[in-house]
Amino acid sequence: MRSAGLDAETFDSGAAFLKSIDTRPPDCVVLDLHMPQMNGFAVQAHLAKLHAAVPVIIITGHHSPTDRARAMAGGASAYLRKPVNDRALLDAISTAVAGANGANEH
Repeated sequence: MRSAGLDAETFDSGAAFLKSIDTRPPDCVVLDLHMPQMNGFAVQAHLAKLHAAVPVIIITGHHSPTDRARAMAGGASAYLRKPVNDRALLDAISTAVAGANGANEH
């Protein structure tokens, strides 16, 4: 992401990310479904409650149609399967951020 000119920050866990969001709000969040301490669905639900305007992109190496449906029903902007194609991820981020900015303009 940095090589594409995007600022990116990584976190050891979903809980660590959630602790930072009030002081460093992101333009977009890329979540893995399988993370330590807190899975991606739990982080997504927390974001939807408190920071609904932040777009979320879900990635997973353990795809299931049920997980995809759950991610999209939870408001995910995109659901990508690992290994994630760089261009697909960058396009998903661009689309998500543009959609969020458009929603904020109305």
